[in-house]
Amino acid sequence: MSILIRNITKKYDNSTALNDVSLKIQDGAFIAILGPSGCGKTTLLRVIGGFVEPTTGSVQIGEEVCSSQTVHIPVEKRDLGMVFQSFALWPHMTVREHIEFPLDSRKNKLLSRREKKEAVDKSISCTGLEHLADRFPHELSGGQRQRVALARAIVSKPSLLLMDEPLSALDAELRVDMRKEIQDIHRLLGTTIIYVTHDQGEALAMADHVVIMKDGKIEQIGTPEEIYLYPNTEFVATFVSKCNMVKGIWNNDLFFVDNSEAVYSGEKIGRHFKERSLYPVRPEEFILSTDGKGMKGVVVNKQYSGREVHYSVKCGKDIFLVYDRMNVNSQINDEVVLIKEGK
Repeated sequence: MSILIRNITKKYDNSTALNDVSLKIQDGAFIAILGPSGCGKTTLLRVIGGFVEPTTGSVQIGEEVCSSQTVHIPVEKRDLGMVFQSFALWPHMTVREHIEFPLDSRKNKLLSRREKKEAVDKSISCTGLEHLADRFPHELSGGQRQRVALARAIVSKPSLLLMDEPLSALDAELRVDMRKEIQDIHRLLGTTIIYVTHDQGEALAMADHVVIMKDGKIEQIGTPEEIYLYPNTEFVATFVSKCNMVKGIWNNDLFFVDNSEAVYSGEKIGRHFKERSLYPVRPEEFILSTDGKGMKGVVVNKQYSGREVHYSVKCGKDIFLVYDRMNVNSQINDEVVLIKEGK
């Protein structure tokens, strides 16, 4: 189901949660809305779902305008499923009963008993809950309860699936497993998914496109690769993984680093950075060396993280983060040179 969001603004008294937001989502897309707490991402999701009415603007789902100043189609009449941050399971119902519940709605009243059973069985199978179908929520782990919430959301085959930070209550290992489950379900069903998260890793790993939000506005839209490699603003560069802001002078597409002989090529660097005399460099793009044309500094911190070592290097008044694949063994207080890889 395609979605067209036109100039959505949502105000609460004197605060503005969404400020003139416009967005087009293609049918079958997997979109992640990413941003810090309070940026408006959950409000946008709730406006799309019909849980919140916009102050101005409109939401069109498929060919139908669902929200505007004159139209508001209620949640239950929109062809969507919703997975919340909390699992929202009833303690007296089994896994199967939870998944059957949406099929008792007025929208599904024409389905035969056999069709309902087939839909429930398929939903249980998709989420790997076959051996847990007769258990109650208190008999399930966190990851299993999240699978139940996901199965319940997809059982009626909605055209649109909204997910509001569904994995935030799980531990790190379970989150990685559930990412794969959600991706598999998306490929299997082809449902349009809008996934709200503050976790940069989730957004980059799962989505076709990522929407970065800040202060109620969209800061950048792009594929995960575009967002990571070619951020448009300093906020995107530093919010989506760490990014060092190197100071210097731009001359067309060449960047001359302050207090250094280093020169970086900047053909794909955004105008925002050029206007501010900055160059974004990811921590893994820096190489620690003992000589060469680069920024001279001193190692002030070192952290071993398994596959790589994280160094903090002080160059003048600035501190830069470097991820090294253990090719060097610098120690705290060592004098080093930061060289941008490939330059």
